[in-house]
Amino acid sequence: MSKIHFNEHQRKLLEMNPNVTSVSDRAIQYSSAFKIRAVKDNRAGKGPTQIFIENGFDIEMIGKDRVRSALNSWRKTFQTYGEDGFLEERRGKGSAGRPSTKNLSAEKKLERAEARIKYLEAENELFKKARGTRKEGDETQVAAHEKYEVIYEVIRKHELQNCVSALCEEANVSRSGYYDWLQNLEKHVIRENNDYEDYLFLKCIYDAFKGKIGYRRLYMKVCELLETPMNPKKIRRLMCKYNFFAKVRRANPYKNIAKATQEHKTLPNILKREFSQDEPGKVLLTDITYFKYHGRTAYLSCVKDVATREILAYELSSTLKMSIVYKTLSKLSDKLAGIIHPEAMIHSDQGFHYTHPEFQKRVRQMKLKQSMSRRGNCLDNAPMESFFGHMKDELDYIEAKTFGELKQMIDQYMIYYNESRRQWNLKKMTPIEYRSHLIAA
Repeated sequence: MSKIHFNEHQRKLLEMNPNVTSVSDRAIQYSSAFKIRAVKDNRAGKGPTQIFIENGFDIEMIGKDRVRSALNSWRKTFQTYGEDGFLEERRGKGSAGRPSTKNLSAEKKLERAEARIKYLEAENELFKKARGTRKEGDETQVAAHEKYEVIYEVIRKHELQNCVSALCEEANVSRSGYYDWLQNLEKHVIRENNDYEDYLFLKCIYDAFKGKIGYRRLYMKVCELLETPMNPKKIRRLMCKYNFFAKVRRANPYKNIAKATQEHKTLPNILKREFSQDEPGKVLLTDITYFKYHGRTAYLSCVKDVATREILAYELSSTLKMSIVYKTLSKLSDKLAGIIHPEAMIHSDQGFHYTHPEFQKRVRQMKLKQSMSRRGNCLDNAPMESFFGHMKDELDYIEAKTFGELKQMIDQYMIYYNESRRQWNLKKMTPIEYRSHLIAA
C-alpha cells in the first residue's frame, strides 16, 4: 500500500474527478469504466502516467507508484476475466455465491445480498487499514485514534447504518471512545487543514531549492521568513506525511589517479578524525573532486577549515596537473595573509598530488604540518567528502556547456556556501558568521 495519505482537501479534489467513485485517506476507488478504458489505452501503447494525466489526475498528489501498481492489477484482472471482471463483485471468501434462503422473496434476497456486500467491503477496508499496515511478525499496535478514523471513513464511504458496534468490535476499540472522538472531529479537521496550509508553505521553499533541501535547512529557512517558526519535529512530520524528502545523492566512482613514484612520500595521520575543532585556521582539509559536464571533465581542488567549515581557497582546472594544487596553496597563502596558527596542519588523502615532494616542500614553507588519511579510508577526510557531496547535490553543474559557465557556477556557489548557507551544526549560522562567533568567543 502507498505511504501517501490524503487530507480532507485532497480527498474532495479527487472525488470531483468523474473517474473516481470514492476516496479515503489512503485509498482511491476508481470507476469500472475508467479501469477498462485505462487497460485498453495501455495496450494501445500509452504509459500509466500519461493515462492518468489525460483523465484529470494530479500525479504528484497520488504518486507514480500507486498509478503503476493500479494499472498492473487491472491488466491482470482484464486478462483473466475480461471486462466482466470490473463489472462484477468478486471480493470476500465465497462471494461468487449468495445466501441460500428459498423462503425469502427475490426483492428481500437482493436487499440482503447488497447489505452483505457492503459489510464485506467495510470489513476488508477495516482489516486493510487498521491491521494490514504491520509487517509480518510486527506486533506494534495501531493507535486508537487511527482506528476511529478508519471506522468513520468506512461508515461515510458505504453509508452504513447501525454498524458502529460491529466495526468497533472488529477494531477492538470501545463504542463510547469512538463517539467521544467523533465529538472532537471538528478539531481534527482544523488540524488537518492547518497541516495542509503548512505543507503548501514548506513545499514552496522545497521547490525553490529543487528538492535539494532537508528538514534542518527547511527549518532554518522558515526561521528567516516567519517571526514564529515551526517546530523542526513538525517539519519532519509533514515531510513524511506528504511524502517529500531531500533528494539523496548516489555515490559516484572516483576517478583513478596515477600511482605515486618511489620518491613520493606518504605521511602519518596526525589528525586522527578529530574534526571537532573550535579554533579557526588550526585544522585545514584539502581534496580534489571532478565534475562531468557537456561531455567534458573539470577538476576542483579545495581547502576547508574544519572549525568554521568555510572554504578558504579553491581552484578549478580542466586537467589534473600539479598546478591545480600549487594554485590552491597560493590562494590559501593569500587568504591567511601570514596569520598562521602555531599548530596549523593541512590534512589530505594519499593522492599523487599530496605525496609529491614539491607539494610537501611548499606546505613546509607555509609553516603547516601535513597529515594524511590511511590508504583507502575516505572517512579520515569525511568533512571534505561531505562538502563535495552536498555541493554536487545543490549545483546544477551538468547544465554548464563551457568551462567558463561551470567556473561561474562554482564561484557563485562558493559565495553562497560561505556567506548565505546556514548549517545546523554551526548553531544555524553561515561559515563566515560562525568564524566571527568563534573569534569573538
